[in-house]
Amino acid sequence: MAKKKIKTNAIRHLEAQQIVFHTTEYRWDEETLSAVDAARDLGVAPDEIYKTLVLTGTTTPYLVAVIPGDATLDLKKLAKISGNKKVDMLPMKELESLTGYVHGGCSPIGMKKKFPTFYFENMLSLSEVRVSAGKRGLQLVIDPSYLVEVTDGILGDIIK
Repeated sequence: MAKKKIKTNAIRHLEAQQIVFHTTEYRWDEETLSAVDAARDLGVAPDEIYKTLVLTGTTTPYLVAVIPGDATLDLKKLAKISGNKKVDMLPMKELESLTGYVHGGCSPIGMKKKFPTFYFENMLSLSEVRVSAGKRGLQLVIDPSYLVEVTDGILGDIIK
């Protein structure tokens, strides 16, 4: 019997726009939810997996940053590029109600609402990147230019 194909909001959104992508699955548990853990399980470099971070700003109520799995977000750089005086991480308890996604399974695509989305500028130098498909243990593999296009993303230097 064929395995049932997993559908998430992110996958439905990409299919509706006829964007080329594929998915890969990896093992996870509550102790291994990081992008680095996913990279290890998938056998890829941590900078090929991009993690999705949701933040609040002084001007922009909510915004999204998508950075390499082994990188650290620079809050001051993101505040400046996004036109905010200050940005802070969204409290974890608010993530699912705001985005429709849980910690460890938050995709930049297909959130309940579309938020300004900022990507680390070097992402376009890769032929493909991996981001969460909207479910723990499932990654989208996609051309980074499609990812930026589908989210109306903004590129910039946003990591330390």
